[in-house]
Amino acid sequence: MRIKIIKYLTLFMLLINPTASSIENKILFKVNNEIITSIDLYNEIKYLKALNPNLKNLESNKMLEIAKNSLLREKIKEIEISKYNLGKINQQYLDNILSSIYTNIGLKNIDDFIEYINTFEINLEVIKTKLATEAFWNQIIYQKFFSKLKIDKNQIKKDIESAQLTTKSYQLNEIIFSVSQTNDYQKLLKNIKESIIENGFENTAAIYSISDSSKNGGNLGWISENFIDKKILDEINKIKVGQYTQPILIPSGFLIIQVKDAKEEEKKIDIEKEFNLRVQSLQNQQLNQYSNIYFKKIKKDILINEK
Repeated sequence: MRIKIIKYLTLFMLLINPTASSIENKILFKVNNEIITSIDLYNEIKYLKALNPNLKNLESNKMLEIAKNSLLREKIKEIEISKYNLGKINQQYLDNILSSIYTNIGLKNIDDFIEYINTFEINLEVIKTKLATEAFWNQIIYQKFFSKLKIDKNQIKKDIESAQLTTKSYQLNEIIFSVSQTNDYQKLLKNIKESIIENGFENTAAIYSISDSSKNGGNLGWISENFIDKKILDEINKIKVGQYTQPILIPSGFLIIQVKDAKEEEKKIDIEKEFNLRVQSLQNQQLNQYSNIYFKKIKKDILINEK
């Protein structure tokens, strides 16, 4: 117990110390044969706070837990990726992801982003490496599960042809959680709801969500109602802006959606473009589900030791 207390006091210092120079670089976790050190954790905290400024309002112990889980998730993915010969990630693809990241935090261009991350003492190449890991992971998921996707293209065409000129869009955040035993569900849901009251929905997503969107506070951006699964849309339509749904059962666990904002807009429909966008959106939703399921599967075979 005394060792644990000393350890977590040391970790706490990572959050209040302005530089890494005085931090003793100790091994904290071993994931199979890969290690995670105190410096890794310190850097991950800076990275997560840069991507999601809301995290600065969280208590130190919760921030440590988020960073730890983020690093463990990344390390497990890296171990799986190492089993494949995937070549190189297209630079344009990485640039597009970077663009979506700095746009999401209100920056105009890559130069502004570099200046911004410099204030966190983060190197752009480090971020690119992390993004490459996610890109390789997504490539594996696509190769494994694309043939299993179920997209009713005929229904999509019918929906487009009967669509009204006015459409509604929602700015959404998500929390995806899972439980190993039935009696864990109510306890975890209670913790999530209490955290939403205490810390806000986005910070709660960072703490509890198993989705990759958790790094951005569960932010899904603006999504047209036409691109939302009907089961989920039915639940969204039951709530008002600022509220969140009851847990929705999905293949990888349970989904809670918050409607951060909503708007109606008139839309001239380019049928071919709309069709491709809807198909792509549904494919991404299903692939994200498979990603969560596959991650849970491979994690069972990973040996995680806390030093």
